[in-house]
Amino acid sequence: MLLAIDCGNTNTVFSIWDGEKFLCTFRTSTHHSRTADAYFTWFSTLMRHYGIHVDIEEVIVSSTVPRVVFNLRVLSDRFFGCRPLVVGKPDCKLPVQPRVDAGTNVGPDRLVNAAGAHDRHGPNLIVVDFGTATTFDVVGRDGAYVGGVIAPGVNLSLEALHMSAAALPHVDITIPGQVVGTNTVACMQSGVFWGYVGLVREIGMRIREERNQDMPLVATGGLAPLFAETEKLFDWVEEDLTMHGLTVISRFNRENS
Repeated sequence: MLLAIDCGNTNTVFSIWDGEKFLCTFRTSTHHSRTADAYFTWFSTLMRHYGIHVDIEEVIVSSTVPRVVFNLRVLSDRFFGCRPLVVGKPDCKLPVQPRVDAGTNVGPDRLVNAAGAHDRHGPNLIVVDFGTATTFDVVGRDGAYVGGVIAPGVNLSLEALHMSAAALPHVDITIPGQVVGTNTVACMQSGVFWGYVGLVREIGMRIREERNQDMPLVATGGLAPLFAETEKLFDWVEEDLTMHGLTVISRFNRENS
């Protein structure tokens, strides 16, 4: 069994892959101080709760928070008896190397999304990931990550409004009933929601124009289903795209070791 771990700035996700499907997915908040013992206690408790009894033989990690990688390595070595693959490290091979400026350090989540999207949907794609940041990852004809766009995340924008303007409350993102709000909360929700709809449309259009081809959009991340409920923004919504990409990279390394 493969344990795929995706550690983002906000949440860390553990999924067990049996070679054909994900048996379970567990989510916790990301803390760089969490020890290997704490990870295992949390993970094994949930496994027992759901009655899942499997032997973890492989581990692959994608982390945008470098400080957590050490403890995830210890977790893999101490409790599963294997050395984990860490996306972005020299010993973790990619199906296709990214084509970016020399010296550029591409986030591992973006490399994983490119691998997962290409495996499922083929070449020449745009992956929109609604995470702590809203990212656009451009996947080339051969599946390589060839660049992208980084914008502030939806919840980050709402939090910035709340923190920087004393009169504005904290609100949750939702589909507004109308564009013109008649109270402060509705005004904020409309501005952020429709603002990000416009951001996705405009950036997607400009990427297509710049590359002179019709590129489908694949959406992932926690807020992707919410934005997919409006007018057709995306060709596909893949809530497990990052985890799928980890299985693709793991398989490639296994077959090319």
